[in-house]
Order: sequence, then C-alpha cells, then structure tokens
Amino acid sequence: MRLKIISSLCQGEKNVSQLLKEIKTTQPNMSQHLNSLYQSGVLGKRRDGVQIYYRILNDRVVTLCRAVCAQIAIQVDLDQSTKI
Repeated sequence: MRLKIISSLCQGEKNVSQLLKEIKTTQPNMSQHLNSLYQSGVLGKRRDGVQIYYRILNDRVVTLCRAVCAQIAIQVDLDQSTKI
C-alpha cells in the first residue's frame, strides 16, 4: 500500500481524495499509511482549506520507488511468460 502511495506521489502532490481515486482502499486505511509515511519523514504535507496535500520530500525515495516498481514489473513478466 505504501509503495502504491509513493508511486502515485512520484507524479506530484495529491490530496487524500485524489489518492483514493487511484488506489483502492478505505479512507481510514489511506490516512493511516499517509500518517506513517509523514511521521517517518518520507512525505511532507500542506493544508489548503480543508484539504491536505501530500508530497514526497526526498528525490532518493522517488528513485528507489521507481527501481522497486521496475523490478516488480520484470518479475511479473517473467512469471507470466513461464505460465504460457
């Protein structure tokens, strides 16, 4: 779930509603994961009215996320090709 959140935020800052449109989970679950990422220093946040927008604070997190996602995609492709 946290990797999905980070992956989504690689494209720019988003609020909880925007994240929930992309990632299928409940609002309380999303908020819990966002809070954990915020508390650990991975994400920053800003308030705009009633909305809170989250963003990635460190570009190294983006690089790491992209590397992990690429490896997962490669593994999925390998797994699918061995089933054929």
